Amino acid sequence: MGREVEINFPPKRIISLVPSQTEFLLDIGASVIGRTKFCIHPNDKISNIPVIGGTKNFRFDAIRALQPDLIIGNKEENYQEGIKELETEFPVWMSDIYTLEDSFSMMTTIGGFCNLMNRADQIIQTCKKAIRTVEGTKSGKAVYLIWKNPWMAAGANTFIDHMLAHLGFENLVKSERYPELTEAQITSLNPDKVLLSSEPYPFKEKHLKELKNIWPEASLELVDGELYSWYGSRLQYWK
Repeated sequence: MGREVEINFPPKRIISLVPSQTEFLLDIGASVIGRTKFCIHPNDKISNIPVIGGTKNFRFDAIRALQPDLIIGNKEENYQEGIKELETEFPVWMSDIYTLEDSFSMMTTIGGFCNLMNRADQIIQTCKKAIRTVEGTKSGKAVYLIWKNPWMAAGANTFIDHMLAHLGFENLVKSERYPELTEAQITSLNPDKVLLSSEPYPFKEKHLKELKNIWPEASLELVDGELYSWYGSRLQYWK
């Protein structure tokens, strides 16, 4: 982001603003003293960590009360105004992730400045091994839906798009980021596979039936959104 971040090394009071990075921090043994309400993994370590709001609506009073020596966020998942306000009071390090290489770079960097590189490298290697096992195992033209009313999909220039390509899918949604799809656009697509994510919209079996009326020839599947969009140690659970 074009700026230096100075921290006490290693940081002992970390607030994490992104679920996938919170999971990685706790997996390597970092001292996380604050999290968002969406940070739910690992569940055996998360319950006693104070919540400081959501990824896009921070509770600044709660953050100030915790007095972090480092805040870790992500350029896409957090909101610019909130990050700018935090930067005036605390060291804030931000990731910017679009590819698997970006995610491994993030994990390496965090492992380094937390002085926990040995454990971080173990997780990185486990993630890389898991990711290699699923490379090219899928095929066909796909649509990955993340929201309903309006329909929204993962498009180009996203980590989900990169994961789809890694698996072997061709993403039919070529617009960048997370475009809304009109009914006309929906019906004009001709996917082989439609993936309905478990997050942020909680797609269920009933939505498969609804979409089967739109795409009768397509194969429809409910998928674990964490596997497709969490870019930390969750990658090791691919199989």
